[in-house]
Amino acid sequence: MNGYSASRISLGSRRDTERMDALLAREGLKRDANLDYAVGVYDGGGALIAAGGCSANTIRCVAVDRAHQGEGLLGTVVSRILEHLAGEGMTHAFLYTKPESARYFRDLGFHEIASGLDLVVFMENRRDGFPGYVRELSTSRRDGACSALVMNCNPFTLGHRYLVERAAGESDFVHIFAVSEDASLFPAADRYKMIERGVSGLRGVALHRTGSYMVSSAVFPSYFLGDDESAVAAQAYLDVRIFEKIAPALNVTRRYAGTEPFSRVTALYNSAMRSELPKAGIEFTEVPRAELDGAPISASRVRRAIKEGDMDAVQRMTPQSTYDYLLSERGGEVVRRIREAGSKSGGPDSAGRCPAPARGLESP
Repeated sequence: MNGYSASRISLGSRRDTERMDALLAREGLKRDANLDYAVGVYDGGGALIAAGGCSANTIRCVAVDRAHQGEGLLGTVVSRILEHLAGEGMTHAFLYTKPESARYFRDLGFHEIASGLDLVVFMENRRDGFPGYVRELSTSRRDGACSALVMNCNPFTLGHRYLVERAAGESDFVHIFAVSEDASLFPAADRYKMIERGVSGLRGVALHRTGSYMVSSAVFPSYFLGDDESAVAAQAYLDVRIFEKIAPALNVTRRYAGTEPFSRVTALYNSAMRSELPKAGIEFTEVPRAELDGAPISASRVRRAIKEGDMDAVQRMTPQSTYDYLLSERGGEVVRRIREAGSKSGGPDSAGRCPAPARGLESP
């Protein structure tokens, strides 16, 4: 590498992060506070001339000093990050980049999934990753008026059931996408089962997993981590663009969502859908939340009642299937974590995050 050297950047070192911040700033970027690994390339004098990092399996914050562009350093940084991810058992990698930089990553084997607000391009290192996911979904295609919902259900409530019933009553078929990201208080597998049991008895309903392509920490980290408003907006629009590519495969022409009076991130997401989906020929229907005792039913309200030990209120806000799960040995473990988090640090926040290790998103 022309006498250059590459080594890991210590994200716990103020000196290292300041040097990385300075390089990123020169290239018009800002370091993601949620990076869990970073690597740098240094010249013979020890100056940082290229850097990049990742959060889980998403590559972010990659920059090469302009004086050294064209020297292959981008490939060095990306290959080091991919080596790190492979060592962690993650071979499917994603990345964000500026539109003008996308071509360089294509040369490194990445393929575009979608772009948002002309500010960011979302890519992956598998040629048939997203296309394969869409093909698999297309096997569930139905004729008639088809709609879709995306739900996290942390946990599944009567508010979720109300929203699905509304969609089912106005559609010939409803596709429900259960958020696959395992970053909520309730494990992804358990949330999927809660939805499955919670919508039993409704005709014309199919349940799918979002995988890494919708409302995941790869494409939409702000749902799980929080971020500044401009980042949230770009990620929300990006997620909507991905959905617009999925909808035709399922003949979906309408998307439903509950109103969002609590979460700023979800409210921005609804705004993006309201603005953009009609342009793609997809109607957006925002449904007022179901209420109990004059207040909206929400997953966060259920978690709060669990924390406070008010299981009577929990039972009134959840279908029997969810309540039975909470009384089971597996669900009881989640109940215990919620209550312990409450006693130790004020409890999970409004987005369903625990101080450690779980992080999640608020859902109706």
